[in-house]
Amino acid sequence: MTFTSPKAVLLIRNPTAGRRRRGLVDAVVQHVRAAGWTVDLVDTAAVGDARRLAASCDASRYAVIAVAGGDGTINEVVNGLSRRGGGAPPLAIVPLGTANVLAYELGLDFKATALAHTITSGHALLVHPGEATGGGGPRCFSLMAGAGFDAKVVAGVSARLKRRFGKAAYVWRSLIETRRYRPVRYVAEVDGVRYEAASVIVTHGRHYAGPYVVAPKAALSEPLLHVCLFERWGRSHTLRFGFALLMGWLPTAGGYRVVTGRDIRLSVLSDAGEVRRQPVQIDGDDAMTLPVSISVTSGAIRMLQPA
Repeated sequence: MTFTSPKAVLLIRNPTAGRRRRGLVDAVVQHVRAAGWTVDLVDTAAVGDARRLAASCDASRYAVIAVAGGDGTINEVVNGLSRRGGGAPPLAIVPLGTANVLAYELGLDFKATALAHTITSGHALLVHPGEATGGGGPRCFSLMAGAGFDAKVVAGVSARLKRRFGKAAYVWRSLIETRRYRPVRYVAEVDGVRYEAASVIVTHGRHYAGPYVVAPKAALSEPLLHVCLFERWGRSHTLRFGFALLMGWLPTAGGYRVVTGRDIRLSVLSDAGEVRRQPVQIDGDDAMTLPVSISVTSGAIRMLQPA
């Protein structure tokens, strides 16, 4: 991507993310400045700060808006940019989180030199975010929304546990949720066609939980959602699906299929006596409660990927 002056970056950093990689941001900043760019680094202090900064970023002052954080912080920035249209600066990612799914989706190298080069010389990919609407109003997602097992795992992992134990916190919570398993049945209505499933992931990309593939034909550049249906119930099937995901076999596993659509509604068909709320995870955060409606936004944002 060719930039005109000023060559300046607004870098929004979540200071609580990526404690094990604190030096990465400093190294990226150093390389970007060495390329002749100005970098203004702003730390977030509370939930919502990243969204506000992205929504108010001056496109005449900054050629790029970058975010250093996990998928949740990136989601805030995507929500801040989603209403601005084509006049917003393109978005660059400095991955610091636990899963960094969007970084894998964009094909980013996790080294400081490569990330800096993407900021200054990356290719701008036009992306139409997904949007979920529930009781609390709409929320955009760059990658996915999920209901069922994965959403319950996400809801059970606090920010403190995630910071302290990283991916191990999700493994621990997955074991708890497997033990608590009840055969709740969900309904996914995809462009008017009804499907039943034990768990559902609506995704805009190929990857899940980092480098693992759930929807091989998905692409961020396409205004289309891929609905991943886990159609078999039971603890043994939950474990089997998890193992297949880790081994790269999930797309061909029995009882799993992917359908595509643009308008999706997720709801509970039978709660199987489970009295707790049925959460919806959005880009790895506990965000809503079923039922929700999901669609592709009409607006688009530009995301930088390696040239």
